[in-house]
Amino acid sequence: MTKSNPQGLSLGELAEAFDLTLHGDPDTRVNGLATLSAAGPDQLSFLANPAYLRQLAETRAGAVILAAGDRERCSRPCLVSRNPYADWARIAGRLHPRPEDPPGRHPSAAIDPSARIAADASIGAQVSIGAGCEIGPGAVIGPGCVIAAGAIIGAGSRLVARVFIGNDCRLGERVLVHPGVVIGADGFGLAFDQGRWLKVPQIGAVQIGNDCEIGANTTIDRGAIEDTVLEEDVRLDNQVQIAHNVHVGAHTAIAGCVGIAGSTRIGRYCMIAGASGIAGHLNICDKVIITAMSTVLESIDQPGEYGSGIPARPQRRWQRILVRLGQLDDWARRLRLLERPSAKDKEQA
Repeated sequence: MTKSNPQGLSLGELAEAFDLTLHGDPDTRVNGLATLSAAGPDQLSFLANPAYLRQLAETRAGAVILAAGDRERCSRPCLVSRNPYADWARIAGRLHPRPEDPPGRHPSAAIDPSARIAADASIGAQVSIGAGCEIGPGAVIGPGCVIAAGAIIGAGSRLVARVFIGNDCRLGERVLVHPGVVIGADGFGLAFDQGRWLKVPQIGAVQIGNDCEIGANTTIDRGAIEDTVLEEDVRLDNQVQIAHNVHVGAHTAIAGCVGIAGSTRIGRYCMIAGASGIAGHLNICDKVIITAMSTVLESIDQPGEYGSGIPARPQRRWQRILVRLGQLDDWARRLRLLERPSAKDKEQA
């Protein structure tokens, strides 16, 4: 349950602002958001998953955002939407706006004189900004962030706290970067010679397009020669690893703990579920879904759903499956022997 917004908004205001169809009193006001089961008369809820239909009949919410097909099942005031979850997100931003960061520079910030910083940017405590950096209008650089020389942060972008941006990396406009993110550290470039590893200099950078979001403790390596690239509206969850020279297409979403090896290209509108691993130098076409804990070792050139993760089973059943898996090779050899033509079969042939 969220904290209430004392001012609130009327259902009529919400319907007009977000192009929704209202069924109920337009003067009814809501000042907070909550789930169907927890909402009270002054709060707004939503239904996007049929699994929660039973709660719709019992909710005490002041109003519910839902699809047209569910309206007849709702006894509360409702806002009919083509996409209830998306409109819920938009209304949440209106009811609970993020506090504004005051423009200016904290006295403890260390800023190179050659850095160009917009007058209305907000620079927090213990920030370090290197030579030749550019910080765009309305950008927010939270406490403890380090922006290395030549990096560019676009207008309206926000680095929440303790973010590292490597030299010459570029972030577009309205990019949201959560704490602990490292963008532009060296990629894992090594050459083996005479029994020792030799470090390969990583001379590329990282380019991140407009409206991207980078989850906490995610790492995006700089390119070895060319840049590592995230196109516009790419969404990365927490603890994602993007290796050097990876290219991620626009509107792709990647869940937590995914690792993508170097020089792989991910298409547009892809969804990669958690704990999946993608090998290097592959091409994944547009509109591919990769299910959780999958390992991708070959390029994918057709849209669709792919997966190799093994779902959990009851322990005793899984142990039996493992025993049978261990017997497969023996069974295959026995089957080949049974299918091999005998001397008599050869004579008759």
